[in-house]
Amino acid sequence: MVDLYIYVRPGDEAQCEFAMESLKKSMKWDEDVYGLEYDLDLFNIVAVSDFNMGAMENKSLNIFNTALVLAHPDTASDTDFMRVESVIAHEYFHNWSGNRVTCRDWFQLSLKEGLTVFRDQEFSADLHSRAVQRIDDVIHLRRLQFPEDAGPLAHPIRPESYIEINNFYTTTVYEKGAEVIRMMRTILGAEAYQRGAALYFQRHDGQAATCEDFIKAMEDSSGVDLSQFRLWYSQAGTPEVIFEGHYDSASKTYHVTLTQTLAPTPGQPEKQPMHIPVVFGLLDRNGNEVTIPQRVLELRDTQQQFVFRNIPSSPVPSVLREFSAPVRLKANLSDDDLGFLMVHDRDGFNRWESGQILALRVLQRMMDQAGVVPTDYIATYGDLLARAVKDADTSFMARAIALPDITRIGQEQAVVDPQKIYNTRESLRAALVGVHNDQFRELYESCYESGGFSLGAESMGKRELKNTLLRLLSDANLAQTQYDQATNMTDRVGALSVLSDLGVAAPFEDFFMRFKNYPLVIDKWFALQAAAVRVDTVQKIGQLRLHPDFNIRNPNRARSLYAAFAMNNPVTFHRTDGTGYDLLTNAVIELNGINPQIAARLLTPLREWGRYTPDRQMKMKQALERILQTPDISPDVFEIASKSLNA
Repeated sequence: MVDLYIYVRPGDEAQCEFAMESLKKSMKWDEDVYGLEYDLDLFNIVAVSDFNMGAMENKSLNIFNTALVLAHPDTASDTDFMRVESVIAHEYFHNWSGNRVTCRDWFQLSLKEGLTVFRDQEFSADLHSRAVQRIDDVIHLRRLQFPEDAGPLAHPIRPESYIEINNFYTTTVYEKGAEVIRMMRTILGAEAYQRGAALYFQRHDGQAATCEDFIKAMEDSSGVDLSQFRLWYSQAGTPEVIFEGHYDSASKTYHVTLTQTLAPTPGQPEKQPMHIPVVFGLLDRNGNEVTIPQRVLELRDTQQQFVFRNIPSSPVPSVLREFSAPVRLKANLSDDDLGFLMVHDRDGFNRWESGQILALRVLQRMMDQAGVVPTDYIATYGDLLARAVKDADTSFMARAIALPDITRIGQEQAVVDPQKIYNTRESLRAALVGVHNDQFRELYESCYESGGFSLGAESMGKRELKNTLLRLLSDANLAQTQYDQATNMTDRVGALSVLSDLGVAAPFEDFFMRFKNYPLVIDKWFALQAAAVRVDTVQKIGQLRLHPDFNIRNPNRARSLYAAFAMNNPVTFHRTDGTGYDLLTNAVIELNGINPQIAARLLTPLREWGRYTPDRQMKMKQALERILQTPDISPDVFEIASKSLNA
């Protein structure tokens, strides 16, 4: 028997039920999957609003930001609920992977954080859609960690130095660290991985361990030599893997060539080949799996070849299934191959990924050809919509029909012009709506449910698909109707997001008056306006800064305005007149003396200044230079700004 308590400010008690249930589920999952039981008679959570981090795993007294505990259908979106569940689990899992077995020193931080992120990802995948969880994990990784790997602050998951420890808590240490654990499980197999984890916890219970200790437990339990795999702990950067597949009809064989490269990163000009697991499959032209003897291709050399025999007809390859390694993949797949995979692939992640790659290709051609929309893509997208009507996993289909966002498109560009990307993406969206308008609207209407609010997978999926369709349609009347009829925060925010971009202000007044007594909801009110893709957004943020409810000293409120703008609104942030950079620079300088950790985090979008158009580069460099001239600059801000500027 364990007594569980959640402490919140008076009046917030009614918003704690979901967090409590999430804690109970976490405890049961850790017992069922890892065989790890809680070791005390008492477990406490305290939630406070003025907390920089998401949460902290103090033994039996977890400290949380209120944003990751409080959740009620009237005040929290489905995304909020899922974040609460995930982070509650993450901090509880630290009881073993962080507390019972802790780190010998700060450089081993990924030992506990990478492992615990992997554990919370698997917890969420087991409770919900595994394909959707994997897609969301990869979107997050690509959006934040891949740029870190490619920029001036690149570092391995076990870094060798730091100036300010607060800057040590990076997406590389956390999310890429989780990918490294995932790759180990893929290489060893699930059963051997679980034996290795059990041995690690048994061997090092009550000790301060190292990353090497974890790897050794995996080797000892499986008999697999992971010597080369250890390079993932010491080499920075994102490997590029090139896939080439060719079918020989005469010999009925399919030939695969895999090539890997790893570009130089700061302090590491020379790289060795990594040990990369590439999960692989073949489909026949009817969408059936072709039986092959090897599902995981282990790439260890700069280039390797694999041959599959007795393949009766030319197949379509499905490469890097489940995103089995944190790499950039380039494959010799045709548009027809991608269109086939986005409808027929048995691997959920690769179904989504194929559609995204195809859309990225189309968008690039449109940018190269003055916006001409390929008609064949419009037809292929129609096949995907037809599948959406029949697919039971509506959360997955919401992601499958969504176009790549501006940040993802920009990652494929040698020189990034956010406004050009936005205009091209809008042209493609409008073309899709022009042809498939009726299907969009019919599918949208089918997502409405009668009855009360539910957090069941089907209901959440329908809300997600409905709001994705609303974003694609970008119809002010439809959005206003949805806002007026909304019975939950997910639908309210989905409608407001569309109305915000369209410049419809009236609902924001209603929203504020409805929820002015709920700080976390008012954070959404600020963030939605800061993320609006409009010419007057910078001016609007200046007005919101003076709003009586804005308090820059509150971390949630500061993030709701400035992080939402700088990190979620690349078009307006990267205005060629530099006003977006000026706005962020002023905020960073002000926060430097109030909250250096938040100030340093806000510098994230400036770190990639070298990838943008020359006019933007100049203004971003000037912003970094002005920040470095700040009197009494904090070590947090100095480290990020100086390394970024000297790239």
